[in-house]
Amino acid sequence: MARYFDVHPENPQKRAIGQVVDLIRNDGLIAYPTDSCFALGVQLGNKDGIDRIRTIRHLDDRHHFTLVCQDFAQLGQFVHISNAVFRSIKAATPGSYTFILPATKEVPRRLLHPKKKTVGVRIPDHVVTQALLEELGEPLLSSTLLMPDEEEPMTQGWEIKELLDHQIDAVIDSGDCGTEPTTVIDFSSDVPEIVRIGAGDPKPFE
Repeated sequence: MARYFDVHPENPQKRAIGQVVDLIRNDGLIAYPTDSCFALGVQLGNKDGIDRIRTIRHLDDRHHFTLVCQDFAQLGQFVHISNAVFRSIKAATPGSYTFILPATKEVPRRLLHPKKKTVGVRIPDHVVTQALLEELGEPLLSSTLLMPDEEEPMTQGWEIKELLDHQIDAVIDSGDCGTEPTTVIDFSSDVPEIVRIGAGDPKPFE
């Protein structure tokens, strides 16, 4: 059964955040709120957790997982960014965007797009997510909590707990979170390509 953590949206309880991070470090799979709806998250090297996300969401090996990073310094360890791209991304973060970029050697091979060797990265603008990332000290490997055959991501903690009680290890509920997935921008060839329009304003990248 999944543990349920009721976390304050503006002042997340340190004890609760610490307990969730312990679960993540022990190969747990969590559902957590972001500025653009709930996501499923595991520690970077958690192969079993990645397979569990694939099973829950019916994903194939072409799916871009996202590295959810605390800040720009952390993001820079995992992707190659040119100066021009750096300025564009810096101006849009933190926020509801996912950027697809060429991965560094820090990213496990099985997380890369098989042909492009790219990975998705983002820096969320959400107090609870930021508290989690700070305590964890590394990115969370994540995927939007969008169930197969559903058009809308899940947005209610108690519904997620009810539906995925035996498939995940914890649900963090901090009340309202975003209801729309991120806007996805592909920077794999320096010229931005808008892959998906979501919560982030696509205009700066048009």
